[in-house]
Amino acid sequence: MGYETELIKDITNSILKELNSKLPLHVSDNMVGMNYHLEELNLLIEIESNDVRMIGIYGLGGVGKTIISKVVYNNIFNLFDSSIFLGNVRERSQNYEGRLKLQKELLNGAIKGKNMEINSIEEGIHLIKQRLCSKKVLLILDDVNKSEQLEFLAGKLGWFGHSSRIIITTRDQQLLKEHEVHRSYEVKCLDYDKSFQLFCQHAFKQNIPEKDFIDLSEGMVKYANGLPLAVKVLGSSLRGRNVLQWESALQKLKTKPIGKVQKALKISFEGLEEAQLTLFLDIACFFKGCHESEVIRLVEDAINNIEVLSKKSLITLHYNTIWMHDLVQEMGKDIVRGEHPKMPGKWSRLWDPEDISLVLRSNTGTKDIEGIFLDMSRARVVMEFTTEAFSKMKGLRLFKVYWSCGFTNHMGGERTELHVPEGFEFPSYGLRYLHWEGYPLESLPSNFDGENLVELNLKHSSIKYFWQREKLREKLKVLKLSTCHQLTYMQCSSNMPNLEEVNIESCGSLKKVDSWIGFLNNLTSLDLSLCQKIEKLPRTIQGLL
Repeated sequence: MGYETELIKDITNSILKELNSKLPLHVSDNMVGMNYHLEELNLLIEIESNDVRMIGIYGLGGVGKTIISKVVYNNIFNLFDSSIFLGNVRERSQNYEGRLKLQKELLNGAIKGKNMEINSIEEGIHLIKQRLCSKKVLLILDDVNKSEQLEFLAGKLGWFGHSSRIIITTRDQQLLKEHEVHRSYEVKCLDYDKSFQLFCQHAFKQNIPEKDFIDLSEGMVKYANGLPLAVKVLGSSLRGRNVLQWESALQKLKTKPIGKVQKALKISFEGLEEAQLTLFLDIACFFKGCHESEVIRLVEDAINNIEVLSKKSLITLHYNTIWMHDLVQEMGKDIVRGEHPKMPGKWSRLWDPEDISLVLRSNTGTKDIEGIFLDMSRARVVMEFTTEAFSKMKGLRLFKVYWSCGFTNHMGGERTELHVPEGFEFPSYGLRYLHWEGYPLESLPSNFDGENLVELNLKHSSIKYFWQREKLREKLKVLKLSTCHQLTYMQCSSNMPNLEEVNIESCGSLKKVDSWIGFLNNLTSLDLSLCQKIEKLPRTIQGLL
């Protein structure tokens, strides 16, 4: 019996040895732009160096991190004593058994011909350090999303022998920093030309589109906006279809995102804390393309969470402006819609004029609504604001009415697109941001609270009287009343002590500015230009101009 057991073990080990022999990983032939990635990564890997290195590859979901790491593996795996590619670490490490299997796979990949058994994570860590510390190892950990995954698979550089290379792919740059991975490479989206080439390879199996599909191909590539996964999925799904089917598919994309792409992108979204989730959805629905300082001012705790979203590749910062990939933005909006499909009155955020109109006309607004951004340039029907329609929106904190095409382009008759009755009121206690271009009433509502207001912008409005009631609004930092031609006087005393920016430019009827402005210690910007009826400025503000 003992002989048979030993024989079975020898046969098993022999099979394992064959299975563990070095073979390249399968990768697609369509790898547009790969040479550039490899050149950049080769500089970080520096294969000739004898030190042990951890290299991070990070970027947005679907941007190509996994395939890049596989190509890197195929290019250099035969230069190491042992080469191991552990894929889908995030999914496979969700339970204890999965973590043990990853450790076992790592050890069996590094030590040929052995079928090693592990009974605990601690034992696995001990064996990895003991067996790999003298080996030149290439280890690729694909799709890591938590530091603990690195701790039980590649805790420290000293676990591996001289000249070893550990490559980690992740969506979270911060994770790499926490693990002291000092060399990292960001995979960015493809430019238009490379996206177009990749799309054509999948849709037509050539580098250019067929004649009847040129415009449609351009539309598909623009939608994918450089995200390789989206480019590939779209191209493959349309191969062999006719023009009508392409047109239908392009139209559907406007209302129904690609399921496979959305699933890949949502992984970065999962696990966000509440404040991070709030910021992510605010950016997706309202603040894409805005300056970082504006978002920090208007969204609570944003200063602590912008970097978190950036490290998770959900947003990018370019010259202090916050950007988000179009498909990530659509994912965010889809998450909001998914809260209560076909019931926009229960969504947390409203940005589409049609949805806003429906909620207002049907009086279905609820306390769940946190933000409304109404672009009147996109409104197709007359918008009716009533006190009743807004009465249940107790959670409103961001409220913006604006014309993206410019308010001055909508003067005259077109202004009737928005009807606001005298005596109109709306919940204001929780408001942090009120931006209403062309506010049509002579004063703010009688019940207006504004205790939590951080920014008030009523440019181009009909306001005559501005907060004559003495209520402390110590959170207010920005006040913009430019081009309010009926505003004659601002008697606000010292109830806004923390103002940093005041803009009352082109208020043609303004005759007097109260001396309170000069006592604002935090004021850094004051614009009184083109206020031609002001005869005399208070002495207190002369040093500010």
